[in-house]
Amino acid sequence: MEDPEREQRYAALFSQLDANKDGRVDINELREGLEALGMRGCHNAEQEILRAGDTDQDGQLDFDEFTRYLAEREKRLLIMFNSLDRNNDGRIDASEIQECFLGLGVHINLIQANKILQSMDRDGTLTIDWLEWRDHFLLNPLHNMEDVVTYWKHSSMLDIGESLAVPDEFSQKEIRSGTWWKQLLAGGVAGAVSRTGTAPLDRLKVLMQVHGTRSDGLSMLKGLIGMIEEGGIRSLWRGNGINVLKIAPESAIKFMAYEQIKKLIRGQQETLRVRERFVAGSLAGAIAQTVIYPMEVLKTRLALRRTGQYSGMSDCARQILRKEGVKAYFKGYLPNLLGIVPYAGIDLAVYETLKNTWLQRYQTGSSPDPGVLVLLACGTISSTCGQIASYPLALVRTRMQAQGENVLKSRFNPLRTCACTAQIGALINAATFYMADTWRYGL
Repeated sequence: MEDPEREQRYAALFSQLDANKDGRVDINELREGLEALGMRGCHNAEQEILRAGDTDQDGQLDFDEFTRYLAEREKRLLIMFNSLDRNNDGRIDASEIQECFLGLGVHINLIQANKILQSMDRDGTLTIDWLEWRDHFLLNPLHNMEDVVTYWKHSSMLDIGESLAVPDEFSQKEIRSGTWWKQLLAGGVAGAVSRTGTAPLDRLKVLMQVHGTRSDGLSMLKGLIGMIEEGGIRSLWRGNGINVLKIAPESAIKFMAYEQIKKLIRGQQETLRVRERFVAGSLAGAIAQTVIYPMEVLKTRLALRRTGQYSGMSDCARQILRKEGVKAYFKGYLPNLLGIVPYAGIDLAVYETLKNTWLQRYQTGSSPDPGVLVLLACGTISSTCGQIASYPLALVRTRMQAQGENVLKSRFNPLRTCACTAQIGALINAATFYMADTWRYGL
């Protein structure tokens, strides 16, 4: 039976997507059209739509193919809507959202459920009727409620950033499917690449922290030139090997510790609130730092070494153990531990404030995702603020780690070091965030 209203709606949507008005929609028009409709958070949506709707396999959708695809989508969406509408009143409320998450092994509170509703609610009732549900997900090729929950969980309405103090939470489906290790792997690879790219500046920072004793106006450029003159181009990457090597154990330990601490704080009845996740994440970070801290000391010593002083990481470790004993591997541990809280707290608070302010002022369309550039800017600014706040403790830590090291005197300027550290930290975090996001979806 024909439905004139639906056909008219489909025709209007097709016309909006068909930018060149040739009666067909290709993948580029789909991508641009979905972005114009505010669906930036739907990864590879245009490919999914084309694959499902292109019945003649010509790489484009004509109007008949498009309408058949949308009709099938509406049928599937109606089934999902009815399964979510537990009390059969024709509307989805916050408690039904919570039940849906709970059934899939993810616990959210009422505030988080209401945020999900607000991303779809057009009439301000904090409930979702069939029309709102249909229009919100019509061009979002999610196949079942597990996909919908995953989409909601990773949208900015629930995401609280990539802060080191607040690890991501995973549903039972994501744990079974291996998503958790893919995200850890993506973050590890991105971290290794970004740290390698910024290693010369990171080494310069360490040298300035340790050797800076007077203000002589030395620039960062002169410092880099001095390192090259002392040991050649390769000397710019001294200490980077151990810096990259410690990413994997630190991430794995932090993830496992966070999961256990989360259970101790709130059990399995409800998800942690932001401040509770911050506490759990900070404790997990402290545990991870405790385990891998000797590698931090090695990284500092290797960054400070003179040409020919050590033959490699193992030689450096042996010399420290022979000359200074086991305690040398934990020099600077206390200020490093104390620095976790101000850095992570300010990083998280600034990130949340900036992101939520942007969403309140500029959010448009049906997608709650502010976009990678906005998140990148928020992460860069928040990381810079956290680096500046925790810098005095980082300076003390590095000085203590270097104690006992027989290094050449240098003329590096300490007055420039705080700004250098903040810039390097922000650069590393921003690059890691962007690359991890790219690698994660690529996997």
